[in-house]
Amino acid sequence: MTGFGRAEGSLGAWSWAVEARSVNGRNLEVRFRGPPGFEGLERAAREGAQGRFQRGQLTVGVQAKRAEGAGAVRLNLEQLERYLAAGAPYVAEGQVAPPRLDGLLALRGVIEAADAVEDPDAQAALEAAMAASIGLALDGLAAGRAEEGRALSGVLDGLVGQIGELTAKASGLASGQPAIIKARFEKRLTELAGEAVSEDRILQEAAAMAVKADVQEELDRLRGHVEAARGLLATDGGVGRKLDFLTQEFMREANTLCSKSASGALTSVGLDLKASIEQFREQVQNVE
Repeated sequence: MTGFGRAEGSLGAWSWAVEARSVNGRNLEVRFRGPPGFEGLERAAREGAQGRFQRGQLTVGVQAKRAEGAGAVRLNLEQLERYLAAGAPYVAEGQVAPPRLDGLLALRGVIEAADAVEDPDAQAALEAAMAASIGLALDGLAAGRAEEGRALSGVLDGLVGQIGELTAKASGLASGQPAIIKARFEKRLTELAGEAVSEDRILQEAAAMAVKADVQEELDRLRGHVEAARGLLATDGGVGRKLDFLTQEFMREANTLCSKSASGALTSVGLDLKASIEQFREQVQNVE
């Protein structure tokens, strides 16, 4: 969900540039930075982002400036009087020459540049033009994210295929689970034979091992999740949150498979499966 969009505009004495950036985020979060006096632009940025995106941390920034000479100029007489009053004793004693006008006007704060006050209609037109540029920058950001998504599609498809292959491999290995569990039970039964144990105890041992031998339910769910992931990746629109949830389900089944494994080979495949699911989870963070 990373991307960048930029737009520029101008109206009258004003010119501006808008930049929109995004990084991964589970939900949509919009941050705005704009020039003072244009508070309405934040609403335009937030509404524009909400209309285009579902996830990601977005930053929208607007930099605006008025052309030099377009602002009003004001003589600060109060500041000028303070300077004259401060220097009068030195002039009276002949320590300094009387001040010249050009020198007085160069003193800090005597000449002030003030922005011309916009009338309401002009201000509204200016904000509307800036808001339009925000929309263009967000469109550029959306185009960049869409391009990233197209490039990512093949990666996600490959990872889902890898998960499917590992699930099939685990299914083949799981067929040997009952024999391994049976051998362990026979060994355990021999150990128990030397103890004073009840038939119920033996049945409990057998039931516990039988449950551990059955991983078919986990494998069935993994196969179902693979098909669901393929369906989501083939769907237009925002599927990021659904893929997030599906990734959690993938990992839950893989963890249970590893915990029930009775052989090193099946455990190894289960760990490979978890690694592939984790890679899938990381890439899903880039999906809208």
